Amino acid sequence: MAFQTLSELYGNSIRSYGSRRSFSMFERESMSYNDFDDRVELVRGILLGAGISSGDKVALLSNNMPNWGVCYFAAVTAGIVVVPILPDFSPEELEMIIDHSDAKALFVSDKLFSKVSKKIIARMNVVIRTKNLGVIARNSSELGTAREPEPDDLAVIIYTSGTTSKPKGVMHTHRSLCQQLAMDYDLFPINENDVFLSILPLSHTYECSLGMLYPFMQGAAVVYLDRPPTASNLLLALKEVRPTVMLSVPLIIDKIYRSQVKGRFTATDFWRFFYEKRLFRLQLHRLAGKKLMKIFGGRLRFFGIGGAKLDTETEQFLLDARFPYAIGYGLTETAPLIAGAVPDRVRLGSTGPVLSQIEARLDNVNTAGEGELVVRTPSIMFGYYKNPEATRDAFTSDGWFRTKDLAAFDEDGYLYIKGRLSSMIVGPSGENIYPEDIESVLNSHAFVIDSIVTEERGKLVALVHFDRKELERRYYDLRDNLTAKKEELKADIMKYVNSKVNKFSRISAIKEQENDFEKTPTQKIKRYLYAKKKQ
Repeated sequence: MAFQTLSELYGNSIRSYGSRRSFSMFERESMSYNDFDDRVELVRGILLGAGISSGDKVALLSNNMPNWGVCYFAAVTAGIVVVPILPDFSPEELEMIIDHSDAKALFVSDKLFSKVSKKIIARMNVVIRTKNLGVIARNSSELGTAREPEPDDLAVIIYTSGTTSKPKGVMHTHRSLCQQLAMDYDLFPINENDVFLSILPLSHTYECSLGMLYPFMQGAAVVYLDRPPTASNLLLALKEVRPTVMLSVPLIIDKIYRSQVKGRFTATDFWRFFYEKRLFRLQLHRLAGKKLMKIFGGRLRFFGIGGAKLDTETEQFLLDARFPYAIGYGLTETAPLIAGAVPDRVRLGSTGPVLSQIEARLDNVNTAGEGELVVRTPSIMFGYYKNPEATRDAFTSDGWFRTKDLAAFDEDGYLYIKGRLSSMIVGPSGENIYPEDIESVLNSHAFVIDSIVTEERGKLVALVHFDRKELERRYYDLRDNLTAKKEELKADIMKYVNSKVNKFSRISAIKEQENDFEKTPTQKIKRYLYAKKKQ
């Protein structure tokens, strides 16, 4: 069933799934769709009673919990615009976003309340605590008015955490979000028997659209984890929840592969000898895959991976292990999915074909068949809030959205993302060099946590953040003086990387990045900070 507004979607789900379980917190509260509706009416009443009307903006700054969705739906079903804010934004960025968005109300969780200044609280009509939906502060006693939203009414403003610029407010209408959900269903249908385990921030479009709106539309249940998704926390939750669907970023499954699979099979010379043989490695991966499915509860049928490039070695393990992973590609501006491959149809290194109803082409194609991916999709943003210049720059002259990603298609229409247009390096002979591909190899090394590849005087240089804990564990006797070992390790890593990349992508030096790389709230490295170092 296709919906035109989130209000229409909401009403259908409450009527259809009223007594079924909707959202719950792991080991704590659980509610039915009817219980959810009661809370939505309560919050909507608080907003209207504080002078908030249709068209007004309300900021949502909260950790994941069932009441996150309550606050979201209380606003959008009344025609009020939600401004979800990533928890990792700094207090300064937070104040800038609230100012820029013209928010008149604020939903905030206890853990994030300390980021909110008294100045912000003083100018809000109302501030609501997401934990219990109580009022923290009320500065207006006027009565707001609500009307049923229209398909082309603004529903949300989502501030991106760009790696090269200040955040921009992406505007999505009710229609664009609903169109995305319809395409999600065409890609991978779910139903009321599905159970999601949610571990990514709801304020990110990826989790909000696919992990909250989509299951709500289909009557599925969603369980939130109120703690970081560390190995020990995840193991406990997976055992109890036994999810059928999970959404993840590459970092999580990559850590599982490195520590639980590769780490164990390369810990001794004996196992390393067999693991290096493709036939034996395949069999070991199959065994590891069966064990991994049991760890995930035995019911998993869709493990979605998106948000960044998946390491090739990790993906090869997932393929060998017959683990039901799925790859997705998209952007906040496209709500988010553009392309996706479901389990049993994935291809190594590809994000899958573009979704139904989406048109895609490559502009400025080079001799290797790679060009900038531009798309025309019904789930495209309305534009950037109060930023017409950036909005114009985001589209081609004929109205297609510029992803600013370099890509290629194979003969079957499978999409391969090569890297960001802004980060591509042109080699001395005009070759296109994609730092992300080299970084993927670097990050697959046991002693590397993160890396950035930059250009210095025409040479490729890798900035590497070592995994000190792993170094100390492996070289216990040298834990007080690892300097000499690191120099030896740099040479080993450079040899390792250069044996796996093409000749014009080989690095000339490795430099240690002692501290963590500065990252955006979505955990992408702020490349521009490190590119400046080459000047």
